Amino acid sequence: MLPITPGTLSLEEMSRLIGRPDPIILEIGCNDGTDTKRMLEAFPQARIYCFEPDPRALARFAVKDSRVVLVPMAVGNENGTTRFYPSEGLPSPLPAPEAAAVAARLPHGWDLSGSIRRPKLHLTQYPWCQFGAPVKVPIIRLDTWAATMSEERIDFIWADVQGAEVDLIQGGLDTLRRCTRFLYTEYNQRELYEGQVGLERILELLPEYDVVTRFSDDVLLRHR
Repeated sequence: MLPITPGTLSLEEMSRLIGRPDPIILEIGCNDGTDTKRMLEAFPQARIYCFEPDPRALARFAVKDSRVVLVPMAVGNENGTTRFYPSEGLPSPLPAPEAAAVAARLPHGWDLSGSIRRPKLHLTQYPWCQFGAPVKVPIIRLDTWAATMSEERIDFIWADVQGAEVDLIQGGLDTLRRCTRFLYTEYNQRELYEGQVGLERILELLPEYDVVTRFSDDVLLRHR
C-alpha cells in the first residue's frame, strides 16, 4: 500500500495525468457544482456529466453551461428508486463570521454528507451532522447510464458518494473496466456508513487499476 500523501488532488495534477484538452469527466456527487466550475476553468473543452440526488443541492446547482449535463440521480448498484439519507445541521463550533457564511450558503442545512447508505460511525465522529428521515430518490447503475450514451471513453471519474463506493463500483464494473481511464474516489477505513468498504476492498473489486496517489481520505486510481 502506498504511503499517504498530504492534501488532495490538484487540478494541475489532474490535467497532467489526463493529458488532453477535451476530457470527458463524470462528477458523481457534484452537490452544488462548486468543483464543476473549477474543472471547467481547468478544462475549457471538457464535457462534464454531473450526478446529484439531493434535492437541496440540486436547487443550489448554479452551473449553466452547454458543456455540463446535470443528471438528478444517485449512482449505485440498482436502477429505479432508493432510500437517501439527507444530512442536516451545520459544522460546530465555528467562529461567528464563518458560521454565518456557511449558514448563508446552506440555507436548508448541511447537504454535503447525504448518502444512499445509512449513517453509522459518522454520527459519533461528526456529532454536529445529523440525518433526516430517508427520502426516495432516483438511482441508476453506471453501466446502465453508459449504455445509453455515445461516449467511447471516460477520461476521469470524480466520485464523492459518501460511503457508497462499493455500490458505485459494483454497478459500473463494465464501464470501469472497458473505457474509464482514471477514478478518483473517497474512501474510509472506518464504517462511517453501514456497509462502507475500505480501500483494500475497493482495490479487490478493481484489479485492472493501479494506485497513483493515496491521500488520507481519497485515492486516485489509473486503469492499466
